[in-house]
Amino acid sequence: MKNILLLCGILFCTSIFAQRDFDKVEIEALQVSDNIYMLKGSGGNIGVLTGEEGTLIIDTQFAPLSEKIKSAISDITDHDVNYVVNTHWHGDHTGGNKNFSNDGAVIIAHDNVRKRLSTNNVRPFGRTTEAAPEEAWPHLTFNDKLNFYFNGHSLHLTHVHNAHTDGDVFIYFADANVLHMGDCFFKDRFPFIDTALGGSPDGALKAISVALMICDDDTKIIPGHGSLATKEDLIKYNKMLMTLVNRVKASIENDKSLEEALNSNLTEGYEGWGSGFINDEKIIKTLYAAYQQ
Repeated sequence: MKNILLLCGILFCTSIFAQRDFDKVEIEALQVSDNIYMLKGSGGNIGVLTGEEGTLIIDTQFAPLSEKIKSAISDITDHDVNYVVNTHWHGDHTGGNKNFSNDGAVIIAHDNVRKRLSTNNVRPFGRTTEAAPEEAWPHLTFNDKLNFYFNGHSLHLTHVHNAHTDGDVFIYFADANVLHMGDCFFKDRFPFIDTALGGSPDGALKAISVALMICDDDTKIIPGHGSLATKEDLIKYNKMLMTLVNRVKASIENDKSLEEALNSNLTEGYEGWGSGFINDEKIIKTLYAAYQQ
């Protein structure tokens, strides 16, 4: 059952990407702080830090969007992109790595991001995600933490273990009180937890706990997907995931099959949260596969 679930998710994701018309995508820029911006387009939200020393971006979305992303950045600053930080390895966050690397940007990420991007990743039933071109691989990697000082800001990069994937990183702009969480936070949506390659529901919850310790009521949070968020939004997201995990665990303890669970309205109270990539059925299947022995 677990393999079937993961295969369905991969096929669904592949189908969506194949059908996407990148020509119609518009890149929207939102100013988060004095010289920090969030770019929305297609794929993961991009963070941008500008200043006299140059430009740093967080994630690169899909490769076909790179020129549009560069154009949006040029409306903000005259400086080229010097650094790219990846929150994790998925293609909607790293697809443009090669294009920015070829322009001279240095790519920074967790050790496991380079591992995933530089090798073929075997998925369920033998399907393989091929390695990215070498130009897309991170040039600088780290294990648990990395401090980065740029444009007068202190950036704290923190690895959160086995959450959305096995290479997730939070980027906290301490001076501006801005936190980029990557796909450890899908605002007002059910999460995609890549259990095939290191992600886990328990790790996802621990990652949220780490973020909540970083944040205060004034923190601005850039989620992997969704609009700019606050600590209150993250608390609501945490409650949702904890509620669903507890409901699934109780269902398993009561010897209910997956089919019975799917007919038990375990997502009650979270209507509309399944309107994104992961719908009500998929989140319950993911949690069942993770906790059912």
